[in-house]
Amino acid sequence: MSLHTPLTSGADAARVMPDSATARLDAAGIAVASLREEQRRLERIGFELPLARCHEQLRYWNFVHAVCSLAPGVRS
Repeated sequence: MSLHTPLTSGADAARVMPDSATARLDAAGIAVASLREEQRRLERIGFELPLARCHEQLRYWNFVHAVCSLAPGVRS
């Protein structure tokens, strides 16, 4: 597993984002939610390197979610 391998299927940055602004916001929200759940799991079992990778991916998807929420006509 490389450092760029997504920790969850919802957080795969290589996938194509949907065309509509609302669907993009939903996709980013799904990624954030799946990574938060994975983060809780990794904290419970104490895996430090995967937890650090999760934190990095969570920061990225939180940014993507924030940018997607700025699109005109999108309610977050």
